[in-house]
Amino acid sequence: MPRMFAPLLSAAAYARLMHLLIGWIFVGVVLMVYPGTAGPTLGGILARAVPVDVALLVLAALVPAMRRAEGVQARLLLMPDREQDIAAEPARSWADRRRTAVWLVGRTALGSAVGVACILVAMAAVDLVVRPEPDLYGVRFPARTGLSWYQLLAPVLLFGLGWLIVWAGRLQLAMAIRLLGPSQAERLAAAELRAERLLERNLLARELHDSIGHALTVTVIQAGAAREVGDPAFVARALEVIEETGRRAMDDLERTLVLLRDTGDRPGGGGPAAEGGDARERPGIEQLPALFETARSAGSQVEAWIDVPSGKLPGVLSREGYRIVQEGVTNALKYAPGQPISVRMAVREGAFELRCANAVGPAAPGRSTPRRGGKGLRGIRERAVLLGGEASAGSDAESGEWVLAVRVPLRLGA
Repeated sequence: MPRMFAPLLSAAAYARLMHLLIGWIFVGVVLMVYPGTAGPTLGGILARAVPVDVALLVLAALVPAMRRAEGVQARLLLMPDREQDIAAEPARSWADRRRTAVWLVGRTALGSAVGVACILVAMAAVDLVVRPEPDLYGVRFPARTGLSWYQLLAPVLLFGLGWLIVWAGRLQLAMAIRLLGPSQAERLAAAELRAERLLERNLLARELHDSIGHALTVTVIQAGAAREVGDPAFVARALEVIEETGRRAMDDLERTLVLLRDTGDRPGGGGPAAEGGDARERPGIEQLPALFETARSAGSQVEAWIDVPSGKLPGVLSREGYRIVQEGVTNALKYAPGQPISVRMAVREGAFELRCANAVGPAAPGRSTPRRGGKGLRGIRERAVLLGGEASAGSDAESGEWVLAVRVPLRLGA
């Protein structure tokens, strides 16, 4: 029993009833102006009033702001589970205007039907209770002198009217979601926005992981080596490397925070990467010698062979190439400290190829992957895929090395 009455007592039912009656009020106002209620029969009144109502509603739907007004009103009074199911944006196309016109006509028709039903049922309930000899639309009830059985029909009629209002409100909400909901273009735009934000978050995560992870790895290795060696000159050099690495990490962190704060409102429009301003400040392959020198100071021999003509590599590939090599060197320092590292980078046959390999030392015997489910390798694969390329990482059985290989077509990476 409570489940039968709970919807009748909910705030949503009465808010939706108010929304329904607004459409009925519109019909009543137009009816009073034209054709009026005196003289013509009900059929004549409807034949004249309906075309006028429909024409006015269609004309109103042509105004772009009408769709937004209806969306805001529907959100407030129809109380959807999710507000985003009903758009609150002006019409941007003729398809939006057509859907708005159908909504206005349907809303008005349903509201008028519910409004008339409320009046008729309320009058019938009052007649059953008050009049001694009720006559309900051609159905005559026997005269009474006291209480009569048919007076019990009044609460039944009101109960039925309550559920009519509940179901009409739900129908109105379904119509609003269907006709006032985001269009296909709006849904596509929202999906693209979500994808863009996801890519931005992934970019920030990769930048922080690669830069800060490298700095911490070098710092820990240098600090540990300085403590073990104890030579003043070596300690001084280790502290210098730690300072330089920390400064670079701070610069990378500042760039990442600028991206996070979204500087898209700067003069000239666009975000920090829109005109390439912040992107140009990110390190590229021209900064690799400093990276290799840092690795050498940490005790690992680095052999680098870079065959990339000046200006041949697009900026985005230069920056992503630096981050990939940085991650490869960081993994080598972390999981195979002191082992030789070789880096090969070249542009051949319309593609950018990169290979970073290191011997697997005794500190990590039989290790097949640097880290199970590590974020670094996943970030490298994401970088390669976003540029239209591919990346692989694993042990080479023949050489006994851990090899990271990346290949990206130049035409897709540009």
